[in-house]
Order: sequence, then C-alpha cells, then structure tokens
Amino acid sequence: MPKIAFLGAGSTIFAKNILGDALLTESLRDAEIALYDIDKVRLEESYRMLTTLNKNINSGRAKIKTYLGKINRKAALKQANYVVNAIQVGGYDPATINDFEIPKKYGLRQTIGDTLGIGGIFRGLRTIPVVLEIGQDIKAVCPKAWFLNYTNPMAIVTGALLQATGVKTVGLCHSVQVCAEGLLRQLGMWEKVKSLRWKIAGINHQAWLLEIADGSIDLYPEIRRRAERLLNQEKEKGKSNHHDLVRLEILRNFGYYVTESSEHSSEYVPWFIKSTHPELIEKYNIPLDEYPWRCIRQIENWKKMAKDITQNPTLTHSRTREYGSYLMEAMETDKPIQIGGNVLNNGLIPNLPPNAVTEIPCLVDRNGVQGCYVGPLPEQCAALNRTNINVQLLTIQAALTRKKEHVYQAALLDPHTSAELPVDEIRKLCDELLKAHQQFLPEYS
Repeated sequence: MPKIAFLGAGSTIFAKNILGDALLTESLRDAEIALYDIDKVRLEESYRMLTTLNKNINSGRAKIKTYLGKINRKAALKQANYVVNAIQVGGYDPATINDFEIPKKYGLRQTIGDTLGIGGIFRGLRTIPVVLEIGQDIKAVCPKAWFLNYTNPMAIVTGALLQATGVKTVGLCHSVQVCAEGLLRQLGMWEKVKSLRWKIAGINHQAWLLEIADGSIDLYPEIRRRAERLLNQEKEKGKSNHHDLVRLEILRNFGYYVTESSEHSSEYVPWFIKSTHPELIEKYNIPLDEYPWRCIRQIENWKKMAKDITQNPTLTHSRTREYGSYLMEAMETDKPIQIGGNVLNNGLIPNLPPNAVTEIPCLVDRNGVQGCYVGPLPEQCAALNRTNINVQLLTIQAALTRKKEHVYQAALLDPHTSAELPVDEIRKLCDELLKAHQQFLPEYS
C-alpha cells in the first residue's frame, strides 16, 4: 500500500486533480494519503472534498489524514513513497503583489512572474529555503520517496533540491502533453490528424516541439505556412485579440514552437514587453499583470465554488492528463510509460549546461524516472534556452550561498529585466524586493 504525501493540499482544485486521479488508478486505490498545509481552513476543505471523492469513486478504500503546520510536516512525510509538492510561499498577498507592484515603480512590467524575470527570481528565492527544509525531512523520514515537484519556478526549485539534497526528484508540468494538440487546433489542422507523433525537449516553459508528424508525414511545413499567414493577418489589424501571437512569432524566427503559453513566453525574452515600444502590447495581445488578476479571480471564484466542491455529496471525478498518477502507477506496477519530465541534464542535451534542469522525454518504471538522451538542440533553440538557464542557475546559487551579488547577477542576466533597466536600477530594485520579502527570506550578505 503506497503512501502519498501532498504538500500544499489547501490548493483544493489541484489536489482534486492529482489525488482524484490516484483514486481512479487501481494500483493506488488503497493508498494512504497525507494532506499537509499551513492553512487550517483550506486544509479542511480539501479533506472534505477528497473524503467525498474517496467514497464516491473508490468505495472508501484510501486512508486519508490531515497534517497542519510545520510542526506536523515530518509526520505527514513519514514513510511516504511519493511526495507531491504544490506549495506557494507567500501567496498572493503579500508576495505576488510585491513581485508585481515594486517592479512597476521602475517601469518593469510582467505578465505571470512565476518562472523567470524578476518575479520568477524572487519566487524562487522565497521557495527554495522551504523546499530544502522539506528535502531534509524527506531524507530523515522517507529517504526512498520520489519528490514530484509541481511548484514554480519549476527549473529553479527542482534544480536547487537536486543540487543541495540529492532527494529523488522530478519536476512535472502540464504544458508538454497539451502542446502539439493545442498548436494543431489553433491552426485548423487537428481534425485531419490520424496518428499524431511528437517530440519535445528543452527547459520548462521553453521546451521545443522538435518534431510533429501525422504518422510518417512531417506537419511542420504546413504549420509554418499557416502560422506565417495568421501572423501577417493579425499584424495588419494593429490590435489583435489572438491569444498566441508571441509563440507564433518565436516559431517564425527560431523555426520551432515552444511549450508554454504566449503570456508566459512574452516575459522570457527581450522583444515583446518594452516600455520604449508600448504598441507591442496591443499588437501581440500581451496581458500585463495577468497573474495578479488570475489570483483575484480565483479568490472570488473560490468563494462561489467552495460549497459545490467541498460540500457536494455527489462529487465525482474523471482522470486528467496530469502526469502525477501515471508516474506513480508506472512505479507501482513496473509497466513503463514515457513522460515529459524535468530532470538534471547531465549531457542528455549536450549543448545545454550539464547542471541545468531540462524538460525531456523520461522513462518511468519501478526503477524511477530516467531521463532519455535527446542529443543537441538546434543551435538557435539551445541559445535561447541558455539565456534562461543563466538566470535559473544564478538564482539557485544566490539561494544556496545567500549572497546578494548572485541575486543582482541573476537579475542583470535576465533577458526582460536587462532589456528594460540599467545596472544601478536593477540593483536598487533587487534591494527593495529583498527588503519587502524579508519575512520569507534568510539574511543575504
């Protein structure tokens, strides 16, 4: 009987997806599930939700228990086989607000701020100390457990844990499995595809759709033709409502499509959010401050949804496309599957740094998660990835050494931040954010 510890269980919808999937998976139906959070109300809501699901779709077979607060974290983790990480350090208020509002004072605008950019850097700096504490707890009470990280910034958090603790870790994201289908749907090609085949590799939120085919037919030539036509049509309007123009522009210039959405991708590069060219925001339909608005909407929506989710006696669930339950199932049954996972590179993509976390095809079976050799990326794709990896590695170094200089260096090398601000302002911005987030950060020298 496996034990699944879910950290950040107050994220009720996400817990429903991952753990609801587990309750529908034969090898996981009898699992012991430990729900852990620091928010008592949200933890109890998730417990009610999962208890109802367990009864309705699993005949009550799973054993579910809650653990509140840091003092009970080791108990939640004890003898776990799988640790699902979905924590967010600092939450919307004050952390996310500070990540967006303080840079605005300097003229630096963001869309999501959870992966790269100044927001991604500071989210990483806040999260790494907590995740390293969790890593030490895992080594103490469940050293053989697999850590399934869903927390952003994915590459930064996963890389820090691997570098500093050696805990068996894989980062999981849902943008890989929906990438190819989403692209084909928006270009009007999906309905005719009979045998879709694709290959994706790179880094989290900037992995490349290297191959896409219908059986033996390469779909990229037609994709590029349609993307070019769509881009030209939208650009003629001046103000577009299309949701994916940034990724299509990257496709046009670099030859390959990236996994993560245009609102994300726009802030990983220096070309789209520019105070000197404000017309680009309308031209590419870039939703500035998107993540804070999502947080506000989610908070309001949860007030309306909470009763339906947590007090609905007929609540049910269908298995999602999230990798978590499939990965655990493969390890439990030794029936191999392939996923897109975030693991240490170690030469699997030779033209990316060996200590970078890469998002690549991985084999999963009873032996765990094993990254597969990809080979070199097209050089232009690797070059763009390296501009993001620079920031990731320096953020990890800053968090592990607690040196301000590495915080400054991460920000100075960030593609979007460095395109907007001079050196002195970047350093001043970092100092102001370090002060604003000091309740979540160790002391930096």
